Amino acid sequence: MNPLNSVRGAITTGFVVALVIALLIAPTGFMELGLARWFHILSGVMWIGLLWYFNVVQVPALAAAAADKGGPGGAGISKYVAPRALLWFRWAALATWLTGAWYLMRAGNFAGAFMLGTGGDAVNYYQLIIGIGAWFGTIMLFNVWVLIWPNQKKVLGLVPATDEEKAKARKTALYASRTNFVLSIPMLLCMGSATHGLPF
Repeated sequence: MNPLNSVRGAITTGFVVALVIALLIAPTGFMELGLARWFHILSGVMWIGLLWYFNVVQVPALAAAAADKGGPGGAGISKYVAPRALLWFRWAALATWLTGAWYLMRAGNFAGAFMLGTGGDAVNYYQLIIGIGAWFGTIMLFNVWVLIWPNQKKVLGLVPATDEEKAKARKTALYASRTNFVLSIPMLLCMGSATHGLPF
C-alpha cells in the first residue's frame, strides 16, 4: 500500500522520516532537537498556510465566482472545501498556541514573553520580541475561535441563520480573518527574529 495515496499516509510517513532522522542525529535524547519547537513550527505552518490560502485564494475566488453570472459559482468550495479547511485551520491555531506556550514554558520564558521582557531589572530582548509575536498569536487565536469560526458556521449553513445574519456573519468573519492576515506578517517577523536577530 502506497502511503502517498492518502493524506493520513503522507502525514504518517513524514513523521516517521522526521523521527528516524531525529533519532539518528540525537539518539540519546530526541528532546535535544526541540520537540516543542518542531510541533510549534509544524502546526504554525498549517495554521498560517490556511490563513493565507483563505485570504489570498479562496475569498477572492469566491467573490469572482459570485460575480460570474454564467459560471459554476462557489457552491463546491462552500460545501466541500471550506468546512474541511476550517476544521484544520481552527485546530492548527489551537495546536500552534499550545505548542508555543509549551516551548516558552520549558525554557522559563512564558511569563516574561507575555510581560514583553519587562519582568526583570533590564528588558529581556528575546522575551520582548517573542512576546510581541506571542501576543499577536493570542489575538489571532481569539479571532479564530470567537469571531471567525462561529460566524463561518452561519455563512456555510452549518447552523441556522437568516440571510441578514449570514451577511453580518460574513462581514465579521472576513474582517477577523483579514486582521489575522495582517497580524501574521509582523508575528512571523517576531517569531523568526527572536533567536536570529532582526533581518535588517
